[in-house]
Amino acid sequence: MSKEDQIKRSIKQNRRVMEDRLGIGVSFDIGYRTIKVLGRDVDFYYVNGLVDTRFVMRILENIVEINDVESNRDKVEEIVKNRLVNHQFESMDSYDNAMTEVMSGLLVVFVDGFDQAFVVDVRNYPGRGPEEPDTERVVRGSRDGYTENIIENAGLTRRRVRDEHFRLEIQQVGERSQMDVALMYINDIADPNLIETVRSEIDKIDVDGMSMSDKTLEEYILKQGKTPFPLVRYTERPDVASAHLFEGHVLVMVDTSPTIMITPTTMFHHVQHAEEYRQVPFVGTFVRWVRFLGIFASLFLLPLWLLFVMEPERLPENLGYIGPSEEGNVPIVIQALLADIGLEFLRIAAIHTPTAVSTALGLIAAVLIGEIAIDVGLFTPEIILYVAIAAIGSYATPSYELSVANKISRIALVILTASMGVIGLVLGATLYVLLLARTFSLNTPYLWPLIPFNPGAMYHILFRVSVPLAQQRPSIVHPQNQKRTKSNKT
Repeated sequence: MSKEDQIKRSIKQNRRVMEDRLGIGVSFDIGYRTIKVLGRDVDFYYVNGLVDTRFVMRILENIVEINDVESNRDKVEEIVKNRLVNHQFESMDSYDNAMTEVMSGLLVVFVDGFDQAFVVDVRNYPGRGPEEPDTERVVRGSRDGYTENIIENAGLTRRRVRDEHFRLEIQQVGERSQMDVALMYINDIADPNLIETVRSEIDKIDVDGMSMSDKTLEEYILKQGKTPFPLVRYTERPDVASAHLFEGHVLVMVDTSPTIMITPTTMFHHVQHAEEYRQVPFVGTFVRWVRFLGIFASLFLLPLWLLFVMEPERLPENLGYIGPSEEGNVPIVIQALLADIGLEFLRIAAIHTPTAVSTALGLIAAVLIGEIAIDVGLFTPEIILYVAIAAIGSYATPSYELSVANKISRIALVILTASMGVIGLVLGATLYVLLLARTFSLNTPYLWPLIPFNPGAMYHILFRVSVPLAQQRPSIVHPQNQKRTKSNKT
């Protein structure tokens, strides 16, 4: 710490620095108050929109009362310190740290003649209450979900992980944004090398601000490059996050974001859903297989149908009805691409359309555009059918990021199939698998446990196993103890 950054004993010097750097008198939301305590000035700094006004008023009342009950002028700083009644309190001697705390919603107190500042946690961030995430709904299960408040999110996780080894490391990232980032793991389960890898990647981030919060952080940690596939799993459910903590994963939580990053992840993490674990194992397995079928259809159904239309001799006789009965005015491959991209237009339009009119937009798209396009000969009915099935498969994919990556892959497969027929489809499918096999998330193979093959773990992917029988943690995260047993707890 430089000499200039050291808090001074003179309240006037401290006041000049704080007023200049905080913009007091310019920014309307910066709160400032001076109270005389036994003849010495005590300054208070805070941000109006980030503090709980009731706590600030209670502290100010306690400080004012000092003049009525105390008389020792030589120990003003100790008296003030004892009157700052709060469960979270610390002192600091750096202007930079004091600025960060004020901007984070804490109350910073300076006492004339004392070369440290007192910091009291009186935060009350604006935001919504915990509610079930739209993208991870379940029929039966908890209805709470993460919010944009990192303190609330930490509490929601602590409620489910009541373990003395659970760790929540917090630091600020971004030279200007000073965004709170928390690293979550269970100390005696998670791999120390994995913890250090994630921690060091966060430490190396050099950026002025993190306006996109967790997404910006992901791109710095994972160095995603050119692959379209998601390398971390996002969740807004505390129960899903805690389940991964018990497995040995390291989670990253960013203030202002309701999603938690789970690292490392494989492709199969992105195709699982909490609903499978809220049903009996048999039903959970059924739901999982239906979901797998939908994901497969979203990727291969349209190019496979296009291949049979182009080469009908490859169809068995009992499937000869597949394919359009008459040629349309537009080549079939152009129809497939237009319908697929057109559906993406509608999805993007629905995102940007106010909720009150989004239903009307769906009706217009389904009834007017679809029917008229068929009537004028732009599309054949079968194109609409197979593109719709592929779209439903995309929506059945639990991970939105994976569904978009698969949509891009599907368009590439359609183009390759149209160009080279069966060779193009086989080549495209092979390239798809090779790309996944060559993808790693924090040195974790993306296709594990399929490549490299692990029969036990693959069985757990294919079948929803009863919890009492699933006593082994996934070996891919290299947990410090493999068994989920009480005897392993130290």
